[in-house]
Amino acid sequence: MDTRINAKKGIFKNFSYLLMLQTIPLFVISSYLVNEINPYLFNKQMVYYFIAFVVFIVSVFIPWRHIIWWFVPIFYLANLGLLIAVEFVGKTILGAQRWIELPGLGITIQPSEFIKVSVIMMMGYLITRRPPEEKGYGLLQFIKLSIVIIIPFILIAKEPDLGTALVLLITGYGILFVVGVNWKIWVSIVLLLALTAPLLYGQLKPYQKKRISDFVGQPSYHVKQALIAIGSGGLEGKSKDESTQTQLKFLPVSSTDFIFAYLGERFGFKGMMVVIGLYILLIFNLLYISSKYAEDYLINVFSSGLAFLIFVYMGVNIYMIIGLAPVVGLPLPMFSHGGTSFIIFAVIFGILQNLIAFKDYSRYNSDSKVTMQTKDFH
Repeated sequence: MDTRINAKKGIFKNFSYLLMLQTIPLFVISSYLVNEINPYLFNKQMVYYFIAFVVFIVSVFIPWRHIIWWFVPIFYLANLGLLIAVEFVGKTILGAQRWIELPGLGITIQPSEFIKVSVIMMMGYLITRRPPEEKGYGLLQFIKLSIVIIIPFILIAKEPDLGTALVLLITGYGILFVVGVNWKIWVSIVLLLALTAPLLYGQLKPYQKKRISDFVGQPSYHVKQALIAIGSGGLEGKSKDESTQTQLKFLPVSSTDFIFAYLGERFGFKGMMVVIGLYILLIFNLLYISSKYAEDYLINVFSSGLAFLIFVYMGVNIYMIIGLAPVVGLPLPMFSHGGTSFIIFAVIFGILQNLIAFKDYSRYNSDSKVTMQTKDFH
């Protein structure tokens, strides 16, 4: 009984409260902007927040360190199965076949969103079972771990959803970079990518090539309107009534992919710098946690994986809005309006908090108790 009480107390003792407090300003600013754009979307966002909060609490209290060894391979393979199913029974929306409709419920799910969680889980599972050597992973183990990343990358890119596929690819290899891989492998990859870049460009869809040509040449209509919105905001921003780019609907998808442009129009350069600063502090804290628990590969992988996810989403979204990257459908993490993204991040944050809280899980394990008693007996 005492052991169970200590375990429960341990959750709150080791809980990373700073990590969660860092997300609140992002939610507040996002909700304020969405409410100004469309009160109906604001009400939906409150529902998403509630669902995400429930999912977070559930994720925190699931005994991951106890079940991860059998749950993760099943979850990963099930997600791969859903991605394969998209190819045959997927629902096409706006020219992209990315969703599966649940029979009789009228609800669609996007397997490419859930695969992010399962890939991070699988990486943690495999790296914990076989940690890197002193000089980092060699070629054979690197290839094995790469398979976990590349298979879902190919399936998602075929949908086509190159933006999400690249996020997965960068996050997966970002985790490997933090954990440790022999430097010769990284050099070989950079040279290989440089040599095969023209071939890879030839495999892109026509609309993807157009996005790149728009990026290199004249910006698209979306980017032009975003730049006008940001430029009109100036240093201090403008009032809601004067934010004509958004209020008069010149700025497309202002509550989702291009919400950062409305932030610039409404709160100016200062407002944009504040939000970017909040993201940077959050990413640094996640990388600090990854470094602090470097020997606990589950925490290391989840923390660094979450840091890379946020960094890539934030970087690509902001760069595409200001015309420094091709336009892809990537939201600003935990900021753009939308339910799936909030829920996925809630799951990852919940799992990470659980791993941190139970970092000394063996101390509360009954097998550990037996071992300690045996040692005392001897």
